[in-house]
Amino acid sequence: MSEPNAPARIFNVLFICTGNSARSILAESILAKTGVGRFRAFSAGSHPKGAVDPLALKVLDAGGFSTDGLRSKSWMEFAGPDAPVMDFVFTVCDNAAGETCPIWPGQPMTAHWGIEDPTAEQGTDIQREAAFVKAFRYLKNRISSFTALPVSTLDKASLGTQLREIGRSDGTTASHASVA
Repeated sequence: MSEPNAPARIFNVLFICTGNSARSILAESILAKTGVGRFRAFSAGSHPKGAVDPLALKVLDAGGFSTDGLRSKSWMEFAGPDAPVMDFVFTVCDNAAGETCPIWPGQPMTAHWGIEDPTAEQGTDIQREAAFVKAFRYLKNRISSFTALPVSTLDKASLGTQLREIGRSDGTTASHASVA
């Protein structure tokens, strides 16, 4: 039992995508704002593009979400001994979900929350921006569901069930979401 004045535990969450230029970046910024005080958000890619997509930044700015410090980076930054220990790792693209991930210190819970890649949209500027807005909306809905969970009081099996359900919500790209 914790002391009455003890600070609440802050959970570390890593969002992974292949390029770390759009979906995982959107998710990092969304959770950084909506989960402040309860969650610390990070993002990374298995094969980072090295730059954040300008449309991701535009959509975040338009929604009032911070873009300060966002950068495309490798997931290896979070696999070393000096990295923050992750409590949760969510893949947000099907390619990253199918790759062999590093061994994460602390054995975090993992789930796949596949979202269609907005950078794949080849239409007009308006259609491209709409694809980013759509990805943002799906991620924001999932992250809102996640932050509403009583994470510190759920047992691992119940939490895993909840994370799978979130991964199956509107906008999923996978036929089924998984949790380890």
